[in-house]
Amino acid sequence: MAGMRGVPLLAVPLLVLLPSAAFAQDYYGAIAYSPGKKAHGWASNHPSRAAAQRTALENCRKYAPDCKTVVWFLNACATLATGEAGYGSAWGSTQAAADKEALKLCGSHTRACTVVRQVCTEGRK
Repeated sequence: MAGMRGVPLLAVPLLVLLPSAAFAQDYYGAIAYSPGKKAHGWASNHPSRAAAQRTALENCRKYAPDCKTVVWFLNACATLATGEAGYGSAWGSTQAAADKEALKLCGSHTRACTVVRQVCTEGRK
Protein backbone atom coordinates (compact mmCIF):
# COMPACT_ATOMS: atom_id res chain seq x y z
CA MET A 1 0.00 0.00 0.00
CA ALA A 2 2.89 2.40 0.73
CA GLY A 3 4.11 2.10 -2.88
CA MET A 4 0.66 2.97 -4.20
CA ARG A 5 0.57 6.19 -2.18
CA GLY A 6 3.88 7.32 -3.71
CA VAL A 7 2.66 7.16 -7.31
CA PRO A 8 0.26 10.10 -7.13
CA LEU A 9 2.91 12.21 -5.38
CA LEU A 10 5.33 11.60 -8.24
CA ALA A 11 2.69 12.55 -10.78
CA VAL A 12 1.85 15.88 -9.13
CA PRO A 13 5.08 17.68 -10.18
CA LEU A 14 4.62 16.49 -13.75
CA LEU A 15 1.07 17.83 -13.86
CA VAL A 16 2.27 21.18 -12.57
CA LEU A 17 4.92 21.42 -15.32
CA LEU A 18 2.80 20.26 -18.24
CA PRO A 19 0.36 23.19 -18.43
CA SER A 20 3.15 25.76 -18.77
CA ALA A 21 4.82 23.75 -21.53
CA ALA A 22 1.51 23.14 -23.26
CA PHE A 23 0.71 26.85 -23.37
CA ALA A 24 4.15 28.07 -24.48
CA GLN A 25 3.72 30.42 -27.44
CA ASP A 26 6.14 30.82 -30.31
CA TYR A 27 6.49 34.34 -31.68
CA TYR A 28 7.96 35.21 -35.06
CA GLY A 29 9.45 38.45 -36.25
CA ALA A 30 11.08 39.81 -39.40
CA ILE A 31 12.89 42.82 -40.81
CA ALA A 32 12.54 43.91 -44.45
CA TYR A 33 14.92 46.31 -46.16
CA SER A 34 15.14 48.31 -49.38
CA PRO A 35 18.77 48.68 -50.51
CA GLY A 36 17.73 51.30 -53.08
CA LYS A 37 15.86 53.68 -50.77
CA LYS A 38 17.41 52.44 -47.48
CA ALA A 39 13.90 52.08 -46.06
CA HIS A 40 12.98 49.31 -43.68
CA GLY A 41 9.99 47.73 -42.00
CA TRP A 42 9.67 45.24 -39.20
CA ALA A 43 7.28 42.96 -37.38
CA SER A 44 7.27 41.08 -34.09
CA ASN A 45 5.06 38.75 -32.08
CA HIS A 46 3.33 37.10 -35.03
CA PRO A 47 2.00 33.51 -34.90
CA SER A 48 3.84 32.43 -38.07
CA ARG A 49 6.91 33.22 -40.13
CA ALA A 50 4.74 34.08 -43.13
CA ALA A 51 2.68 36.59 -41.13
CA ALA A 52 5.79 38.28 -39.74
CA GLN A 53 7.43 38.53 -43.15
CA ARG A 54 4.24 39.84 -44.76
CA THR A 55 3.88 42.58 -42.12
CA ALA A 56 7.55 43.58 -42.33
CA LEU A 57 7.32 43.82 -46.13
CA GLU A 58 4.07 45.81 -45.99
CA ASN A 59 5.63 48.26 -43.52
CA CYS A 60 8.74 48.66 -45.67
CA ARG A 61 6.81 49.00 -48.94
CA LYS A 62 5.09 52.11 -47.59
CA TYR A 63 8.42 53.81 -48.34
CA ALA A 64 10.02 51.77 -51.13
CA PRO A 65 8.90 49.23 -53.76
CA ASP A 66 12.07 47.08 -53.73
CA CYS A 67 11.86 45.78 -50.13
CA LYS A 68 12.90 42.24 -49.34
CA THR A 69 12.98 40.25 -46.12
CA VAL A 70 16.56 40.31 -44.83
CA VAL A 71 16.04 38.39 -41.57
CA TRP A 72 13.30 36.44 -39.81
CA PHE A 73 13.48 35.08 -36.29
CA LEU A 74 11.64 32.92 -33.76
CA ASN A 75 11.58 33.73 -30.04
CA ALA A 76 14.64 35.92 -30.45
CA CYS A 77 15.92 39.38 -31.38
CA ALA A 78 17.08 40.79 -34.71
CA THR A 79 19.10 43.77 -35.91
CA LEU A 80 19.50 45.66 -39.16
CA ALA A 81 22.73 47.63 -39.56
CA THR A 82 23.44 49.87 -42.55
CA GLY A 83 26.55 51.55 -43.85
CA GLU A 84 27.71 53.73 -46.73
CA ALA A 85 27.09 51.11 -49.42
CA GLY A 86 25.57 48.03 -47.83
CA TYR A 87 23.90 46.42 -44.86
CA GLY A 88 23.99 43.47 -42.51
CA SER A 89 21.20 41.74 -40.66
CA ALA A 90 21.22 39.04 -38.03
CA TRP A 91 19.24 37.42 -35.25
CA GLY A 92 20.33 36.20 -31.84
CA SER A 93 19.08 34.98 -28.50
CA THR A 94 19.81 38.45 -27.11
CA GLN A 95 19.70 41.91 -28.65
CA ALA A 96 23.43 42.33 -28.01
CA ALA A 97 24.24 39.14 -29.94
CA ALA A 98 22.07 40.22 -32.89
CA ASP A 99 23.65 43.70 -32.88
CA LYS A 100 27.19 42.30 -32.86
CA GLU A 101 26.57 39.91 -35.77
CA ALA A 102 24.67 42.46 -37.90
CA LEU A 103 27.45 45.03 -37.46
CA LYS A 104 30.06 42.38 -38.33
CA LEU A 105 28.18 41.35 -41.49
CA CYS A 106 27.60 44.96 -42.51
CA GLY A 107 31.27 45.75 -41.96
CA SER A 108 32.27 42.98 -44.37
CA HIS A 109 30.45 44.87 -47.19
CA THR A 110 30.85 48.55 -46.36
CA ARG A 111 32.14 51.13 -43.89
CA ALA A 112 30.54 53.28 -41.21
CA CYS A 113 27.92 50.73 -40.17
CA THR A 114 25.34 51.68 -37.57
CA VAL A 115 22.36 49.88 -36.11
CA VAL A 116 19.14 51.26 -37.60
CA ARG A 117 16.59 48.75 -36.28
CA GLN A 118 16.39 46.41 -33.31
CA VAL A 119 13.39 44.20 -32.61
CA CYS A 120 12.65 41.30 -30.26
CA THR A 121 9.71 38.96 -29.81
CA GLU A 122 7.96 38.39 -26.51
CA GLY A 123 8.67 34.67 -26.75
CA ARG A 124 12.43 34.94 -26.31
CA LYS A 125 13.67 31.85 -24.53
